Amino acid sequence: MRGLLEHQSLRFTICLSVMFLLTSSPSRAQNAQDKPASQDIQGIQDSTDKTDTTAGNAQRNSDQSSGALEDPNYILGPEDVIDIEVFNLPELSKSVRVANDGMISLLLIGRVQAAGLTAEQLRKELADKWGENYLQDPQVTVFVKEFKAKPVSVIGAVEKPGLYPLTGRRTLIEMLSMAGGFGKKGTSAAGRTVLVTRKSGFRDLQPVDGMHVRGPDQIEIDLNRLLYTRDEALNIEMKPLDIISVSKADVVYVEGAVKRPGGFVLEDRPTMTVLQAIAMAEYFTGTAAKGSARILRTNQDGSKTEVPVNLSKILSGKAQDTTLAANDILFVPDSKKKIVALRAVDVSVSTFSGWLVWAR
Repeated sequence: MRGLLEHQSLRFTICLSVMFLLTSSPSRAQNAQDKPASQDIQGIQDSTDKTDTTAGNAQRNSDQSSGALEDPNYILGPEDVIDIEVFNLPELSKSVRVANDGMISLLLIGRVQAAGLTAEQLRKELADKWGENYLQDPQVTVFVKEFKAKPVSVIGAVEKPGLYPLTGRRTLIEMLSMAGGFGKKGTSAAGRTVLVTRKSGFRDLQPVDGMHVRGPDQIEIDLNRLLYTRDEALNIEMKPLDIISVSKADVVYVEGAVKRPGGFVLEDRPTMTVLQAIAMAEYFTGTAAKGSARILRTNQDGSKTEVPVNLSKILSGKAQDTTLAANDILFVPDSKKKIVALRAVDVSVSTFSGWLVWAR
């Protein structure tokens, strides 16, 4: 019994000592109560944000002074560094580097595909993902802080023109493949050449068959030879900031009294004859004035020229087949006499059909 009393007395003494220590530092206790732990964390976060903002601004100024691209069509790639900011939510704002697999990791939404998107496309993707389950109408901004992917521009007659990252050794054909290959539809089809422009020039390049040097910073390559031969000299290695421009195919037009008027791509040939154009237009209609056709041509100085063509003589072999150039228009007019004759036939058929109905 005596031991129990001593134990309780010791506990009472310890409690009194703790209370004395607390009451002896009221201001410290009051400050601890007035300042929640979240404020301490927020203070650390604010300090970190200020440091990050200062560093970010310095980096952006450095990027701008070094000529970093700010093209809205720039395609993000591995090793690019991007700033992501969410309005009023600094804990979600951060700078991230695109991983080699093209992904970035963010709070709440985890891994997100960034490579292959523009900054605007990534912004919409992040806003959708954060807004799906966590935030209401999040205001997200995305800024490319460091262009590490070394982009190459691919423009012209390709399926997906834009800026593509050069993360390692890439050849001309590989870059064209990244742009989705060549255009294939109508007037968007690829032509016969591809231009490569390089600011640093082609000082060490040895020209070969199928390659034409148009200037110190530009070469022209024959697409057929590039694609269908195994000449590695044409499939050149690309350099950062190269510009690849695929020419569009030349087109000739056939209009008027033909069954399928429209534009026809020259594809891999530089010219097309009148008979070839008529065949592609699926021949004439019944009212075509074959002897009165003409070619409408726009000259290099912008002037217009009309070249008369007698299709009847060409078809019968009495005149030479005429060659059409790019953007020529072959116009086949209707014959007024044939139109009148056809209308007369239509009226006769209608009258005869009416008489048969009445006779019955």
